[in-house]
Formats: sequence, C-alpha cells, structure tokens
Amino acid sequence: MRPPITAPLRLLMLSAVSSVALAGVAHAQSKPAPSDQADTVDDVVVTASPYGVSQRASTIATEVLDEQALATAPAQSLGDMLAGQPGLRSTGFAPGASRPVIRGLSGPRVQVLTNGIGMIDASAVSPDHAVATDPAEASRIEVVRGPSTLMYGGSAIGGVVNIIDSRIPTEVPEGGLSGVISTQASTVDDGRSIFTRLTAGTGHFAFNIDGVRRTTDDYEIPSPARSALLAAEDGAPRGPGGTQPNSYTDLKAWGVGGAYIADKGYFGVSYKDTDSEYGTVAEPTVFIQLHQTREDLRGEYNFDAGPFKTIRANYGHAEYTHTEFENADTPGTIFNSDGQEGRLDLVQRARPLGGGTWNGAIGAQGLSRTFEAIGAEAFVPTTDIKEGGIYTVQRLDLGQYGFEGGLRYDRHTVSAIPLGDTVELERDFNNVSASIAGFLRPAPGLFLGLSLAHNERAPSEVELFADGLHVATAAYETGDRTLDTEKVNTLEGTVHYDAGRVSGDLHIYGSKYDGFIDERPTGAVYTADGEDFPVYQFVQTGATFYGFEAEGSYALWETGSRKLALEGSADYVHAETDLGPAARIPPWSVTGRLAWTSTPFDASVEVRHVAEQTRVADLELPTDSYTLLNLAAAWRPMTDRNVTVFAEAKNLTDEEAREHASFLKDIAPMPGRNFRIGVAYRF
Repeated sequence: MRPPITAPLRLLMLSAVSSVALAGVAHAQSKPAPSDQADTVDDVVVTASPYGVSQRASTIATEVLDEQALATAPAQSLGDMLAGQPGLRSTGFAPGASRPVIRGLSGPRVQVLTNGIGMIDASAVSPDHAVATDPAEASRIEVVRGPSTLMYGGSAIGGVVNIIDSRIPTEVPEGGLSGVISTQASTVDDGRSIFTRLTAGTGHFAFNIDGVRRTTDDYEIPSPARSALLAAEDGAPRGPGGTQPNSYTDLKAWGVGGAYIADKGYFGVSYKDTDSEYGTVAEPTVFIQLHQTREDLRGEYNFDAGPFKTIRANYGHAEYTHTEFENADTPGTIFNSDGQEGRLDLVQRARPLGGGTWNGAIGAQGLSRTFEAIGAEAFVPTTDIKEGGIYTVQRLDLGQYGFEGGLRYDRHTVSAIPLGDTVELERDFNNVSASIAGFLRPAPGLFLGLSLAHNERAPSEVELFADGLHVATAAYETGDRTLDTEKVNTLEGTVHYDAGRVSGDLHIYGSKYDGFIDERPTGAVYTADGEDFPVYQFVQTGATFYGFEAEGSYALWETGSRKLALEGSADYVHAETDLGPAARIPPWSVTGRLAWTSTPFDASVEVRHVAEQTRVADLELPTDSYTLLNLAAAWRPMTDRNVTVFAEAKNLTDEEAREHASFLKDIAPMPGRNFRIGVAYRF
C-alpha cells in the first residue's frame, strides 16, 4: 500500500521539480562548464559534493567506475561486482542478493542510491534481500568510503554507493542516436546476460530505452559447501561439493525515460520495472521473487546571475514487493516497501575569495516510506518511516591550500505497533552531523588532506522492532525499542599523488562510536521445528574502528598510448566494541597487478591475497586465508574503439575462498574457476 505522506511534503517535492522544469523551458543559454574543481568531466565525483570535486582534490575517499569499465564488468549483483575495490567487500549472501560492505560496515549504515535518491527497497532489512537495481543499468557508479559526506543523512554513516544511469537524458546525443549493447557468458554458473541502452533525440527532446536480462545456474565450487571449521565444530560431514545448492539467479529489468533539454537546463521523467528470482542459498528449496516499479522526475536549471549557479531537483517513487517461497507452490513471507523521496540542491556560484575560489551548496531532502512484512516469518512489524533533512557544504580552495566544512540536520520518525502489542509506538530522532577539513598542495602532483567528521544515525526498523526467527541469519532476533541515536567521530588523513610515472592514493582513518548498535547473542536458545537457534539482541555499546586503504601505480614502460604498469592496492580494518570484536569484519587484503594498456589491446595478470580472520565475535567462526589468480584481456578491433571483445579467467587455480563478511561463509564458498567472455558495442 502507498505510505501516508502529508500533502505539504508531497507538494514541496513536486513543486521543487516542477519549478526546475519550468525554468529550464523558459530560458536558453550555452551549457554550463564542468565544475571549477575538476580537471576533466570524467574526474568529477558528484556523490562526494553537489558542486563536483576532482578525485585528485577530494578529502573524501572515492572510487569511480565509468561506462566503459561497466560495459565489460562481470554480470553480478552490486556487492559482488564492487568487492575487491579498496575498502569494499560483499555481504556474499547469494549471487542474487549481495550488498556492498564498506570498511566493515553494511546494512543500514551503507546508503545505496540511484541518481542520488534512495532505492526504496528492503535490501537493508536483511542480507538475503537484493538491491532493486542491477549494475548493468548504470552508466557510472560512484562510491564514497566513510561517513564524511553530509548530503545523504544518517544512512550514509558507513559510506555511499550511487548508481548513476542515463534513463533520463541530460543532453541530445550527437548525430541523434547513441547507445550500448553488451553481452557475456560465464562458465562457472552457465551465466548469460545482455544489456542494451538506446538514446535518441532531436531538437530539445531526447528519449531513452534500456533493458537487462541475466540468468545463472547454481555455481560450481572448488570444495564441499561446508567449511572444514564448521564440520569440525558440529561433527557433520562436509558434503560432496561440486555446485552450490540453490544459488541460481534470473533477472529481467527494463526502463524508459525522456527529457526536454534547453540550453540552460533540462527536465525529464522515467519509469523502471524490475523482476528478479533467486535462490537464497541459506536453505535448499527457498527462493525469492522480487518486483519493483519506480517512477522518477529530475531536473536542473542554470542561472545567468545571482548567488546560485544551479538548482537541481530529484523525486522518486517506488513500489516494491519481495516474496519468499518455501517451494514452487507455497508463498511464505512477503515484504513490501512503498515510498517516495525528494531532494533539492542549490549550488552556489563559484566566487573569488582571498586569492582563491569559494564553492558551496545548500540542500533539502525528504522521505516517506512504509515497510511491512506479512507471513509466518515476519520478524519486523509494519513500520512507517519519515525523514527530513537540510544541509550545507562549503569549500574554499586557495591553490596551495584550502578548507572544507559542512553541517546537516535530520529529523527521523519511526512508528509501528510492535509485534505482540496493540498500541502504536512512535520514536523521533533529531540528528546533527558536521565535518571540517583542510588540505594542502605542497608540491606538484601531491595533495594532502585531513578531515574530522561527526555523524549521527537513527536506529533502523529492524534494530528497534525485530522480534522473531530470522531464517536468513539462522537466529532469533530481538530489537530494542529504547535505542538511541548512534554517533561517530571520524578522523581521516588523505594523500593523492600523481606525477611522472607514479600515482597513488592513501586513506588512513579512525572512528570512535558512541552508542554503536550491535547485535549480540544472549545465550538463550529458540527452538522451532526441532531445530535450535541462538537468540540475538540489539544493544548499544562503544566501538572503535580504524584502518587504511592504499592503491598505486608505477609505469614500468610507456610510449604514446602504450603502457606497461605495475599496480597494487591494500586495505585493512580493525573493529572493536566494548563487548569484544565486531562481527563479520573483513581481514586485510593485498592485490598486485601487471597491466598492459594500448589503443587496440589491454591485458592484465592479477594476484589477490586475503588474509585469515581470527578476531571474531561470539558464535562466529574464523575464516582461512586465500589467494586468487586472475587474468583479463580486452581487444578493440576497430580504430574508433566502439567495439570491445573481452575475456577473463578468475580464480584460475580453483582456490577455496570464503568471504568473512558473509553470514553464509561457512556453508557457501565463493565460486570456483570461471572463464568469462563477452562483447560490448558503444555507439
């Protein structure tokens, strides 16, 4: 059902978008130049700040995958595709439902967005719930590691993944037509996928249509599904191995969009439909069917003069249904999420100040969503969530040095009738977040930054109201309706270097939590159908996280467009609460790569080592280390580089590998040896 949203909030959202549309239609002038803070258009990271900051001048840790990289990326769920980037892992729950883990944090602490607006799905409720979008639909994915961005509220306390698509065109394609077709196949799961996007336009109008189809069978595994450590603990046999039971996926998604594009802005609308079915892996016969429809409005207008350069408005509404089947004929629990979100950003005009440049923005964001679970395994009651927030971020760049700062206020309201009660309970949270940073350019190509951030997050509906058996995590989960705001202070140092043959990035951080919301075993046992499940309780405690991410490249040989480079990356996170080590914290990893790039041909050989994890929480087993050998190649047979034929061999030695961040790591190893081949055509 549609969530109750007040008429003033709905009117505010629609009026903001409509005002941008009318302004864009009414005026005409040359298109705005890229942000003054960026070196190239592709280098701008809009998720890090609304006025766009170059990756090489950002005090926030960012990663970017552009359209060319995404066209040849593996056909996987979002978490699995991003896993292996510095500081990023996957929840590894199932191929159909893997969410990003950033610096050891996941679930309600990692905000997954589409074009800057929330997904309005149920993926943060449980690790077996899929994100209601596929990476193949993206023209760009931006990742912000850590809590320093203030644009997106408390749900971004661990980081942000922003999936940016081209469904609403922002420019008329040159020649009137552009698009991409990418298809690939993989051996480890008999996977097949195809993605197509077509954008056509003339005059002031452009239209887009896109679609993705992906299917996989149960994937092959190099060892028995059960880990040796689990088998030794419970005395049960490991099983035969071969394939991972109930790990298939079947995804269909399509969308359409159109826009009116004037010289000073644009206004557009889009519609998207997603259908997904996948095995849960956690149980041999349970599978999930997911369906979401989504409508978006988006606009932008660029002013001739005045204090503001640009106004942007986004609005999205989605209806999401997720049904868990015990078998082909028996629907089990049904999860519904229905809501809408809008945001309005005013980007200030760059101003000279003190011999430098002052940029900034102010913004507002509103959300209304209803979540409900229906069925025998509904462990969370129907919940209404409302959020409203305002923020400002400012940056003064004086050339050799500069400063940044930001401030955000959020009001978060959660209301529900807790399971077993008859009276509605409403909790209100007023959260304030702030950040300050300074940066220095002491030498050509060298950027140093230091930031201090205070962020606050309201408890999620699961943390407050859970009360029941959660089969996906094999535990009886109990919320605490008295939980308070979770607060964290983070100090982070940043180094960017790009000069001559050497380039690299280093981020060192430490976070101190007050009221960290942790899920801990109580020692009690819940019995259902003759099976015992541990009882977990959400509690608040102090916590400390610290670690680093590093990546670098050294050009061994370079001439013209041809280069042979040695590349590497490493990450580490240590997490301790007042009750002991935090659960499912990834161990350190290091990756080395020898990469050849040229106009017609790219190739690389990669070795990735992930250490063992022995610092574990109560009832959590350690995880062994593993080393993967990967090969990749891409060939562009035409001089215009529009066609790319690509191939990859992953886990070439068929190593047994388990993701410590996964709830299922002891019953579901990562896929074995895989060969993947595909072709992408961009025009």
